[in-house]
Amino acid sequence: MFDPTVFDNLKVAMENAVYDLDNLDSRIDITQRIDRLEMSVMSREFAVQFRLREHPDVTAEIHLKADLSNLAAEILEIEDQIPGCSLLLRFNMEIHELETQCSRVENVLTGIWKPDLRPVQTLSQIYGEKTSTYQNRIELRFSRQINEEQMEDIPELLEHILLTLIELNKV
Repeated sequence: MFDPTVFDNLKVAMENAVYDLDNLDSRIDITQRIDRLEMSVMSREFAVQFRLREHPDVTAEIHLKADLSNLAAEILEIEDQIPGCSLLLRFNMEIHELETQCSRVENVLTGIWKPDLRPVQTLSQIYGEKTSTYQNRIELRFSRQINEEQMEDIPELLEHILLTLIELNKV
């Protein structure tokens, strides 16, 4: 019998909660899903991207990842190592006024999340296009790993993400 890992359990819980927001609550539209096993480095990754139904201009992505050391700590039951996964949140939006909007984005994220690590905004533009529009990829990383003890926090995490999407659509 297959014994699911911490990654598997978190992935299923996260996936179910997100799909409930899409299918049952009709609050979001899921736009992309990744479920990857990277054989060359023995890592697992799950990601789901979505946007608010009423405000589709900003997307949110949840990335859950477990690398070889996390999987080995769990499977081999290595003492003094707590198995877990890394969590990354990413938001994508267009901006037109760099300084003003980037500052407002940072204020929104720090106000809602109060993160240990500063949000990272990466701006891009297609070379040669005559436009003043930039793509802003905003990443929110966490300083610690998560495990099954945080499973009951998933609904609150998703509500924070939805609130962030609402506020970023106002920027």
